[in-house]
Amino acid sequence: MRKWLNRNAPGYVFLMPWLLGFFLLALGPILTSLYMSFTRYDMVSSPRWVGLANYDYMFTRDRRFWKALDVTMWYVVLSVPTRLIMALGVAMLLDKGLRTISIYRAIFYLPSLLGSSIAIAILWRQLFEGDGVINALLARIGIEGPNWIANPDTSLYTLVVLAMWQFGSPMLIFLAGLRSIPRDLYEAAEIDGASRYRQFFRITLPLLAPVIFFNLVLQTIEAFKTFSSAFIISNGTGAPADSLLFFTVYLFNEAFKFFRMGYASALAWVLLLIIAFFTAITFFTSKYWVHYENERD
Repeated sequence: MRKWLNRNAPGYVFLMPWLLGFFLLALGPILTSLYMSFTRYDMVSSPRWVGLANYDYMFTRDRRFWKALDVTMWYVVLSVPTRLIMALGVAMLLDKGLRTISIYRAIFYLPSLLGSSIAIAILWRQLFEGDGVINALLARIGIEGPNWIANPDTSLYTLVVLAMWQFGSPMLIFLAGLRSIPRDLYEAAEIDGASRYRQFFRITLPLLAPVIFFNLVLQTIEAFKTFSSAFIISNGTGAPADSLLFFTVYLFNEAFKFFRMGYASALAWVLLLIIAFFTAITFFTSKYWVHYENERD
């Protein structure tokens, strides 16, 4: 027992703030929302137990639920890989030993710091409106751009571009991972005549796999939780034609616009299970492509 405490006590000491916050502040609301998901509750009258009625309606009769799920899934599929590719590409450029690398790191990280703010979402809407900056630039070269926000065929892609612009956080993590790769591996590969292409796929990607896995899990979860940008750009409705009806926007409207708190709680738990499912798949498949240093030793 003493050996176990000596080995694990420091870790639990560092975890203590999170554990206290979880058990004292978060656990109660979590269990309450689970109970509410089986009730009909409008914040005026007392919750009325309805069993699985909320879930039955959600999966069998609620078309907007499936639309919100479809929009959110497309956003995750499009935004997560493009953001990670952008982040890795910029990290590799910054890994070349630039003298002013700290300035570039701050510049590239700034969009991630501001990206979730209301002001940035409003600015993004103004950029992609019919008479916005993007179309003004296209008009200078003789191209008449569409109203990107009001067009259901293009509205989602504006948020994907916004996600790509917010690559600062995974970029810093990738940069730290690149800095941990021994330089002598690249020198040996160059002596053997390996091209930059082969070095990237034979050295960089395999040794960076744990960092890619970490970023993939975090960015997937964040993509599923995207709310502010979709809510502001669509004016809180998911318009046009529900093309921006993200799952979180639909959940918010059900809870605070229509006051269907019981149904909103059910939606929240379904979202939790969806995130847990994709996270579990990522962890399960990681054993086939993520290899750690101690495993190679």
